[in-house]
Amino acid sequence: MVLTQESTSRFAQTPSWQIHYNEAGAGSPVIMLHGSGPGATGWSNFNRNIGALAERHRVLAVDMPGWGQSDGVTFEERDHVGAALQLMDTLGIERAAFVGNSMGGMTALRFAIQYPDRISHLVTMGPGAPGVKLFGFGDGPSEGLKILNRGYRDPSPQTLRELVEIMTFDSSFVTEDLIHQRAQAAQARPDHLENFIGGIGKPLPVTTEADLAGIQVPTLLIHGRDDRVVHYENSLKLVALIPNSRLVLLNRCGHWAQLEHADEFNQLLDQFLVQH
Repeated sequence: MVLTQESTSRFAQTPSWQIHYNEAGAGSPVIMLHGSGPGATGWSNFNRNIGALAERHRVLAVDMPGWGQSDGVTFEERDHVGAALQLMDTLGIERAAFVGNSMGGMTALRFAIQYPDRISHLVTMGPGAPGVKLFGFGDGPSEGLKILNRGYRDPSPQTLRELVEIMTFDSSFVTEDLIHQRAQAAQARPDHLENFIGGIGKPLPVTTEADLAGIQVPTLLIHGRDDRVVHYENSLKLVALIPNSRLVLLNRCGHWAQLEHADEFNQLLDQFLVQH
């Protein structure tokens, strides 16, 4: 299925926000949530996945408030779980599978904890996990997160090139088109940049190990072994905590498994949604 950003573009006015999303297909709903980098959107994170999944599912790749074409929000106003719930209610979606990359994965985890009756499947790629880590990147921000934060202060093509390079294992994915797309999206919304900078260093919502252990929904964890943004130890911890979960660890893969290993990712996801 050949789709474009323009042909799939939609807006929904929820009680709190105007939310932009890209939609394609019919069938069981799948809500895809992007990561936190400058210029991140539902389309930029998942444009290699939407068409394949839309053959059997209703796919919605959402711009969270504070990103893309959705409303701007300050750090204090940010509520991605609430935004996902309001979007579902506005569109009349009772239950959906959630697929989240990085920040989107952490939102999907919290959604499964807070609204277990509204989620049918949980899929994450590269989210963080709470508690003490035994190895990985140590106590400070990872190499990738440092460049990510710098990209909000300097969303130039050069900085965005560095960001895309560190997000991926294979440098062939560092295309001029992707760099231009991310830089253009970041520069188009200076309010998003300023609001994100205002939240750097502030505490994020806390998900406890006990909360994660209570998730009952079928869960698929996908992580790149070469992820330089969020170490794969985080998904090792998640698979140990979430009872009905399984982990796929991909070699020669960075933080964007859905991009670098798109064909395998699409097959894994479709199979998981159908079999569970």
